[in-house]
Amino acid sequence: MNTLIHPTAVIHPQAQLDSTVRVDPYAVIERDVKIGAHTTIGSHAIISGPTEIGENNQIFPGAAIGLEPQDLKYQGARSWVKIGNGNRIREYVTINRATGEGEATEVGDNNLLMAYVHLAHNCVVENNVVIANNVALAGHVTIESKAVIGGVLGIHQFVRVGKLAMLGGMSKIDRDVPPFMLVEGNPARVRTLNLVGLKRSGLDSQELGYLKKAFRLLYNSGLTLQEAIQELESFPDNKYIQHLTNFLQLAITGEKRRGLIPKKR
Repeated sequence: MNTLIHPTAVIHPQAQLDSTVRVDPYAVIERDVKIGAHTTIGSHAIISGPTEIGENNQIFPGAAIGLEPQDLKYQGARSWVKIGNGNRIREYVTINRATGEGEATEVGDNNLLMAYVHLAHNCVVENNVVIANNVALAGHVTIESKAVIGGVLGIHQFVRVGKLAMLGGMSKIDRDVPPFMLVEGNPARVRTLNLVGLKRSGLDSQELGYLKKAFRLLYNSGLTLQEAIQELESFPDNKYIQHLTNFLQLAITGEKRRGLIPKKR
């Protein structure tokens, strides 16, 4: 008997658990679940399948991961939840499987999802993201790495939140949030650059200077978005400006795009 698995836990015989996985009282792990080393499953959590969970994750009591999507289009397709390594998934978080055959709802590495967060079908959360309590992501939302999402807010389906963006609590996020921006309000508006987050992430003064100039081009110059993008393309080679430019281009050309959250006037 594995002493790390409580005798009241219910584990399907076809579930694959590393020998170092700890399962607390009354947790349920269903068929087609795979869990990597040193992950803990809290009491009364439910892990349905198909679901793959990597190593060193903490899944707290009451979480529900891998259940069917809340999508009327879902017709029983074999879809997935895929979770990476080093995540903390707090109490009563819900992460639904994707809708289409072979598709996945994905969570990367080293993310913190606080209590009562909901990730709907086909969401993608990259790496080092913080999502505060009572945040709901609708279907097909993408959160890029190192974004910080304040509590008690909703994000509309197909919205993208850019890298190192910060969203203020209780905001209404119905359009794309460009990388590196601080957004807040109902309706949400771009307020300024996320300077605190950028500095903490290690950007030097030159990189910050490029982003400040980019912010002025986008929001204070009177240029159209396409004109501002053309100006950004003439900047010196810089990975942050390149990422911002690619994000903005996708807002213009990508399918099912929501447009960009504007700046507060």
